Amino acid sequence: MTNNQTSKWFDEYHKGVRYGLQGEILIDLKSEYQQITVFNSRRYGRALLLNGCWMTAELQEKNYHECLVHPALSSALQIKKGLIIGGGDGGTARECLRYQDIEQLDLVEIDEKVIEISQKYLPIIGGSAWKDPRLKINIQDGIEWTENTKENTYDFIIVDGSDPAGPAEGLFNESFFRNCKRSLRAGGIFAMQSESPESFLTIHLDTVRTIRKVFKYADPLYGWVPMYPSGWWSWTFAAMEGAHYLKPLPQRVDAISQDCKIWSAQWQKGAFQAIPAFIERALKASN
Repeated sequence: MTNNQTSKWFDEYHKGVRYGLQGEILIDLKSEYQQITVFNSRRYGRALLLNGCWMTAELQEKNYHECLVHPALSSALQIKKGLIIGGGDGGTARECLRYQDIEQLDLVEIDEKVIEISQKYLPIIGGSAWKDPRLKINIQDGIEWTENTKENTYDFIIVDGSDPAGPAEGLFNESFFRNCKRSLRAGGIFAMQSESPESFLTIHLDTVRTIRKVFKYADPLYGWVPMYPSGWWSWTFAAMEGAHYLKPLPQRVDAISQDCKIWSAQWQKGAFQAIPAFIERALKASN
């Protein structure tokens, strides 16, 4: 990350490669948990960084949020009550609340400042979600939340966390996944971002392996978020009774697909099948 506040470029550095955008810093502050930066980029609009890492941007967020939300919500048995862990920018909540079947959506974010800054500087990303009465915001540690959640509480759980460091570190381990599984109702689906298979290969493989260990069925889906390290990204979906995240329900597809930029039932089918040979071999070897 560049420390020059007047620089025309802002870079995320990772393993000898840098991923940067041109523009200017709007705000840069330290919360109780992390460094929060909003950057006004020329190419992708306003962007959010946490601890110097790109999280989202106005003209990139659909590449991430649609791929995280819709494979889960289009295929879960029912979607009356859901949980988002993280997601303080509001994009995941916005995509979830497009489904009229949702009656309550709990958003658990540990850092209230992320929500405050996103609402002020990135209102397009959260959109109308912040005013939707179905959204219940809880400023709390997501790990503690799942530890204290009763069994069979949620129809879907979405983990929209940053890289496994700092506040998000505990969201990538077996104990957390088991609490999520316990909290899901029959027919429920678990979803989370599972890093870049190029920039974070070890984390990606370990995440998929651990989720498969906890849930009977789990599969990664592959897409692209150009502003992220390598641009190549993944999301992993899991269920207990069968891999029904592979089969979107037609009535839900029809209700939301026309307004999607990336996601469609056809795109989803191809994205699940786009697993590279070396990753498929690595995952099979660990079974």
